[in-house]
Amino acid sequence: MSEHAKLREDICTLAKSMFDRGLTCGSSGNISARLSDGTVLVTPTGRAMGFLDPAQISHLDANFNFLSGDAPTKETPLHSAFYETRTGTGAVVHLHSTHSVALSMLPDTDPDNVLPPLTPYSIMRVGKVKLLPFFIPGDPAMGDAVRGLAGKRSAVLLANHGPVVAGKDLWAAVFAMEELEETAKLAMLTRGLQPAALPTDTIQQIVRKFDVDW
Repeated sequence: MSEHAKLREDICTLAKSMFDRGLTCGSSGNISARLSDGTVLVTPTGRAMGFLDPAQISHLDANFNFLSGDAPTKETPLHSAFYETRTGTGAVVHLHSTHSVALSMLPDTDPDNVLPPLTPYSIMRVGKVKLLPFFIPGDPAMGDAVRGLAGKRSAVLLANHGPVVAGKDLWAAVFAMEELEETAKLAMLTRGLQPAALPTDTIQQIVRKFDVDW
């Protein structure tokens, strides 16, 4: 199987896995992944992630111009901003996952780091997550907001909308996204219960050992 065909299959497999587990619903959520020739595969607009057809996935050139397939997600400018500002980005995942969205709407959520340091894996795989303001879906200004971070964050949370995560490859981006949502779930479940977060010195050890954006 060619790299191109394999990546199309992997996108559909992982998208269905996240859809089946309720991490995104309806026709929400989108995925992009870069091929070795610099071109990009992107999930089509208006399609449920649980029912994607590999043959219909959009193929864009290195500058995100349309090449073939169905029309790409309207959030393509959001994806392109991560590829432009973070060297080594191989995939981007955007979901409307429930607990992350809930966390984005609470008034005491830290806008510089929405996830409390509850587990080592949320730090290792996600790093600090910046809360961005609300944008109308598809607004290119979302991409501009990501560019404004100058590549310093691999994950952001769009207020009242959902998380976006960049990774070195498709699997890394998906795993980081799942870790983000699980940590948001933990944060919501333990809210007001004074959970024992990781101490600062432990966080710094993790950051140094795993070269985390922090």
